[in-house]
Amino acid sequence: MNSKLISFINVLRTHDVRISPAETLDAMEVMSIIGYRSRSDLRTGLSQALAKTAEEKATFVQCFDRFFEYELPDAANKEDPSETAQGETEPGQESIDQHGAASTPALDLAGEMAADSELAAHLDTPLMEMLLDDDRNELSLAIAQAADQVGLAQIQMFTQKGQYTRKILDAMGEEQIRHAVIELERQGSSALNELQTYRDRLRELVRDHVEREYLIQAEGKNKQFMDDILAKTKLNNIEHHYLHRVHDLVRKMAKRLAARHSRRRRLYKRGQLNMAKTIRRGIANDGVMFDVYWKSVKKDRPKILAVCDVSGSVAAYAKFLLMFLYSLYDILPGVRSFAFSSHLGEVSDLFAQHPLEKAIELVNRKYGGATDYGGSLLDFAALAMNDIDSNTTVIILGDARNNNGDAKLEVMQSIYQRAKKVIWLNPESRKMWGTGDSEMDRYMSAVHYAAECSSLQHLERIVDELLRSNR
Repeated sequence: MNSKLISFINVLRTHDVRISPAETLDAMEVMSIIGYRSRSDLRTGLSQALAKTAEEKATFVQCFDRFFEYELPDAANKEDPSETAQGETEPGQESIDQHGAASTPALDLAGEMAADSELAAHLDTPLMEMLLDDDRNELSLAIAQAADQVGLAQIQMFTQKGQYTRKILDAMGEEQIRHAVIELERQGSSALNELQTYRDRLRELVRDHVEREYLIQAEGKNKQFMDDILAKTKLNNIEHHYLHRVHDLVRKMAKRLAARHSRRRRLYKRGQLNMAKTIRRGIANDGVMFDVYWKSVKKDRPKILAVCDVSGSVAAYAKFLLMFLYSLYDILPGVRSFAFSSHLGEVSDLFAQHPLEKAIELVNRKYGGATDYGGSLLDFAALAMNDIDSNTTVIILGDARNNNGDAKLEVMQSIYQRAKKVIWLNPESRKMWGTGDSEMDRYMSAVHYAAECSSLQHLERIVDELLRSNR
């Protein structure tokens, strides 16, 4: 029972339902009390233990209905009834041969087994007994147990379906039936077709089970696999029809970072006693100080200034950096954004007035063009230099390719001296820094941290480090 529940919880996790070890233990307790007697009661109980939000509850219901929806396989002959009426009979039914004598295929198979001890050894197995008796319950249980034995719950790719089908058949002992088919074929026995029918039905039942499990297990895993690929792909290589998935991935990453860094700091009972507050709060109790208060240092939230090159070569990277930062508004409310190519301007108001995607489109349209880092740095100094202090982090995203213009390194040095931290994110490979018209080697003397940032995975890691250092 617990292994089945753990498999179901793994399916939920692949669909982005967050489940902690403590919640898993709660679900096990629910399962031990309710069991499988009532499907609706089990769904309600597990939903209370595992799903927290309305979105997670909707996902839970969908996964539960698919995971626990199990119909017994139909082991009956699937031939057209009209054909049966015309003379083709199902296993175990009498048929009239061309000499007018009645014969029963199952009895033919039994007769062959009685006459051939080697054949009987191949077919005298619980699996063959279940097939002969058409025992659907036992067949279902045997297939499920064999699937657990070979780890069918780990299936991820559609190309694995045939592999797992063969593993399950081998685990059930289908090899014995194959040997018996070969023996009957060698003998030219009349029972060959009957045994082949049983074998083919078994294979079909197993294929159906694998197909059903693949649809349950692989959907979430394939989505995770695709998200992992997109997170590691260079942003300028992502095709347009994948952008909606990238947007969802950015929101998911931002949500994960927000959950990690927006927790309130615990107030520890240590440090310097706040005597004034302790006495003041004790007045209501006639001076009896029931509560003791400690002095604490209030830390202001950091200010983030994001300066993004939106020229053609790096526009895609700037778009996703801005999307990332504004998705973290709850924990980074002080973000101010600047965009530049030949000139620089603040674009924070565009994000306040328009949806995120629309604002990014307007930014690219207004500030796209040829790159002039020197002139843009002068524009930035005029707009924001007086606002940079020891609590300010400046993030610059660009390839530092200045078209052989004046780099205005002295402006970068002024920013470096004023800011708490200056971070430069370059989408180019480090091997390309300083080559051609790149001023990256010179600018690195005026930044605290420079990193290659060409994928969402890089971006998430760098923003995570930034938030951790500002806590």
